[in-house]
Amino acid sequence: MQNAGPPLWDDLRVLLALHRHRSFLAAGRALGVSTSTAARRIDALEAALGRPLVRRGNGGTSVEPDALDLVALAEQMESGIHAIRRDKGEEALSGTVRVSLSDEIVRPVTQLLCELRRLYPALQLEILSETRLVDLARREADIAMRSSKSSSPVVVHRAVGRASFGLYAAPSYVERRLRGGRLRTAEFERHDFVGYEGMMGPTTKMTWLAAHGAKRFVLRSNSHHALLEAALQGQGIALMSETAVRSMGLVRLEVDAELPSLPIYIAYHRELRKVPRVRLVLDTLDAAVRDALR
Repeated sequence: MQNAGPPLWDDLRVLLALHRHRSFLAAGRALGVSTSTAARRIDALEAALGRPLVRRGNGGTSVEPDALDLVALAEQMESGIHAIRRDKGEEALSGTVRVSLSDEIVRPVTQLLCELRRLYPALQLEILSETRLVDLARREADIAMRSSKSSSPVVVHRAVGRASFGLYAAPSYVERRLRGGRLRTAEFERHDFVGYEGMMGPTTKMTWLAAHGAKRFVLRSNSHHALLEAALQGQGIALMSETAVRSMGLVRLEVDAELPSLPIYIAYHRELRKVPRVRLVLDTLDAAVRDALR
């Protein structure tokens, strides 16, 4: 069958919605079109490309494995369109800025950005709390705070300091297991710890704990807030950044080992450096983080 040309966005967005929602009915609802319209779009796309793209069955609808490259293309186009919409026709300090953060710092940064919005009420914010590193090169976010650098040449990194870590426990745990709040590394193996799990598992913090003898992880999570709550409940000792636990009621333990630290970068796409609203958020974060990490 003759190829009718490159796939159109209207067809690809239906394929992307099918991949996400697993049925023509749900995909149509997500896009605001009828089920029959969604089906016709896929039929047209399959006819244009001369191959099946979607597997239809009683158990639902799925995209064929060899069509996932088109799904990836659709995701890139979607990100680009959203980025253009955020940039187009907006006044200097109005419009949306999307910021990606680890959940360890999402609360204080959100407080800071809310203060900024009081000064600039036309500014709109999208705050993403994620365990993965967003792809700034593809404009999945405008700004990200992270402890590692992207290899992409279009991503700019500002080094704003280093995050220092400490060992923390609830007063109830200290009273029960650590009179005086002193912990020797030789005692790590007999103490309870809480630590990261899953995608967050092989972090600097977990590596440091394991290297110093920590074995009994009574609770693991990919959420900082879950680990913080577990530590507050006296479940075990947590290795956390000083800024993340400040004023939370945990006791910092004395330990006979050098504690780890990590570099902190504010990263953004280089094309955004002259967008006023992005520059405003960048400079605000830069000043606040440098001050907090002193």
